[in-house]
Amino acid sequence: MKADEPTVPRILVLASGSGTNFQALIDASRERDFPGQIVALGCNQPKAFVLERAGQANIETFVVDHRNFGSREEFDAALMAHILRYNPDLIVLAGFMRILTTDFVRAFRGKLVNIHPSLLPKYTGLNTHQRVLDAGDRTHGVSIHFVTEELDGGPVIAQAEISVAAGDTSETLAEKVQQKEHLLYPIVVRWFCQGRIQLGQDQVLFDGQVMEAPMRLPES
Repeated sequence: MKADEPTVPRILVLASGSGTNFQALIDASRERDFPGQIVALGCNQPKAFVLERAGQANIETFVVDHRNFGSREEFDAALMAHILRYNPDLIVLAGFMRILTTDFVRAFRGKLVNIHPSLLPKYTGLNTHQRVLDAGDRTHGVSIHFVTEELDGGPVIAQAEISVAAGDTSETLAEKVQQKEHLLYPIVVRWFCQGRIQLGQDQVLFDGQVMEAPMRLPES
């Protein structure tokens, strides 16, 4: 890059599993007008398939295996040290199955986003699809939010809904929600890299204005 060229926002992704959302972000980042660059993938599972996806895309990786640490604090400190080497503008949690400590979240406040398979504030935590079925809900979906100290409790940036059909199972709901995830996450990352979304005191700012409600992706 030449000295007079503008710097592109640096994106670092953290993931633990197969990495389908990571792949959606890779695909989006290959578009000519995409306003950010994925500089690294961090993972806590040495054999996760997401690492292969990164390798195929020539994206740098690092692994911090949580089983090698005696506490969450020690793990987060090691993870933070790796992340800081890349100086990211945005850290994207894409199926990163670790609960982060308060110190970690505070260190990256306003730079940390997460995707969650429910229409928050409903169904924080795990097993969201089965909980939706058990409750008899007719709508379900996905939320993308800024990460704060409260688990799945940070201000929600955007959501996408799906309809729950009579014959749906937790597996079919997971598939339908995942399709929406792959559409929505690149949109939100694009907004962030364009400087359109920011974390205020406890609200999301969009183009400098407080968002009264999360952005909604229309049902297809």
